[in-house]
Amino acid sequence: MKGSWVTTFAVGGVILLLTLFLGLQYNWLRQAGEAERERMQRRVEADARSFASDLNREIQAAYFNFGTNAESWEKADWTEFNERYDYWKAGTQYPELIREFIYLGKNGARPLRYDAAVRGFVNAEVPSDVLAIRPLLSDPDTFKMFYEDMYALVMPIHDPEKEVDTIVLHKIASGPAELVMPKSEGHLLIMLDRDVVTGRILPDLAKKHFPDGDLRVAVDDRNNETVFATGPLTGEPDAKAATFDLTADRLMFFSERTAIPRLRTTGSGNVAVNELVESHTFSRSKAVPDGVKEGRFTIQMRSKTPGSPGTEQKPRTSVLPAKGDSTGLWTLNVQHAAGSIDAFSRNEFRKYFAFGLALYILLVGSIVAIVLSAMRSKRFAQRQIDFVSSVSHEFRTPLAVIYSASENLADGVANDREHVARYGDLIKGEGRKLSAMVEQILQFAGARSGKRKYNFSPAKPSNVVAAALRECAPILEEKGFEVETNVDENLPAVNIDQEAIASALQNLISNAVKYSDGSRWVRVSASNGNGTVKLSVQDRGIGVAGDDLRHIFEPFYRSRSVVDAQIHGNGLGLALVKEIAEAHHGTVHAKSEVGKGSEFVIELPST
Repeated sequence: MKGSWVTTFAVGGVILLLTLFLGLQYNWLRQAGEAERERMQRRVEADARSFASDLNREIQAAYFNFGTNAESWEKADWTEFNERYDYWKAGTQYPELIREFIYLGKNGARPLRYDAAVRGFVNAEVPSDVLAIRPLLSDPDTFKMFYEDMYALVMPIHDPEKEVDTIVLHKIASGPAELVMPKSEGHLLIMLDRDVVTGRILPDLAKKHFPDGDLRVAVDDRNNETVFATGPLTGEPDAKAATFDLTADRLMFFSERTAIPRLRTTGSGNVAVNELVESHTFSRSKAVPDGVKEGRFTIQMRSKTPGSPGTEQKPRTSVLPAKGDSTGLWTLNVQHAAGSIDAFSRNEFRKYFAFGLALYILLVGSIVAIVLSAMRSKRFAQRQIDFVSSVSHEFRTPLAVIYSASENLADGVANDREHVARYGDLIKGEGRKLSAMVEQILQFAGARSGKRKYNFSPAKPSNVVAAALRECAPILEEKGFEVETNVDENLPAVNIDQEAIASALQNLISNAVKYSDGSRWVRVSASNGNGTVKLSVQDRGIGVAGDDLRHIFEPFYRSRSVVDAQIHGNGLGLALVKEIAEAHHGTVHAKSEVGKGSEFVIELPST
């Protein structure tokens, strides 16, 4: 009992410890999953900003590099434009991005188209849709820097004679920055190749910033129509970024062959730029030109001739649209392939926790299996001890009778022929009991080891029943039993080892006699069982309780009521019947009611 309590306590402690580890694992995984989700969110947002910045840089380089003065167009001097064009082509990865250049002068002047062969602009016919936007370019309310239907960037061209020396950038608190600039003398249309943008630049940027394929990318225009996508997006994206931004963010200027980082703002919102661009120095203007509302800031352009201190030079203008609070014609949407980063995080948490839970169940199941196996082994060991004790008792009784009878014969107690014959019959009967017990044990041992061989042959069920009753006739007659048989003579033959099946029936009949409880009736039947042949033995004995009925076919098992009633037996008979039935691909089952009797049925497949 003490060992049992120690085992129970140890097993319970181990299971409790494993359960505690499972709870800790759940908490660790939840915290680690939350940290990983936040890390992924930050990484996706940073990659989205980098994607947008790279696209902006490519588009802005194709735009701001061509901000020439109107003087070049009036003189038809294309030297500066060609230098800028050559510089842009040398610095870009996508020289095919710009399909062509179209210049629309003022007052309905004839359109010009850039001819790469002559490296200059020539008179040319242009598509009607290009001419249709011409009136819109002169009106500040309808002017746009990008016409999406034509994939055309629009660069205003200014007259240096009418320029002012101040480019005013003003910032409205409730909206994006705006640009106040001199009146344009014409417009340069930079026609982009849609296929290069959607078929090369955007895919390359997607591979660069989202190479693993676990994130889906979609770029939408301002009409919320998808320009490019690596896969379908469902629901809200995990990250957004405004792109296709034509404000002065990271610009590549021609004269210095460098790119300035970005316009820097002080804490008060004023701009302070001190970058050398085309020999001009930008600084904050203290004077606000007429028409510029308060709350805006300005950049004043002044120039000095290099090498001639104090000598003023008329500035050349590069158009600088202002950096707004939220600019960008397109929107980049990024979403995890699982639907969202949250969904991916939850799925990962479930996967890893399921693995831990499976490991927990495996360990606890193994412990329970080991404990059950140990208990089963202990139970079988106890049954084996009971079996040895029972067999010893079963052997002792007939041996004592044989010893006593043989001693009487040897001592001459029985002298007449009748007494000698009676002692001889007694010795023979007890010897038969011993032989039957030994044979039963040997049969069981052979069946359990798999070494028992069966000789299968077609046999009639009626012959099997007759053979079993013939072997049991002496004990049935001795006990005065009424035997009732019910055998269907039209039953099909069964492929069996007739001797083995007859032996199984003998065991059932012997049990009916042993557990008759004073009743002297037994029925042996053979009937058709829908594809099987049923051999049954029914009695009106003590019956078997429901709890014991589940175990009666286990080796060495004897119910407590039978042991208490001191009914002799070794617990092998029904186990041997089960072994024989299963060796014939059949089954055996029992129905019983305490105090009313039992019925045991062997079902064998018919041929």
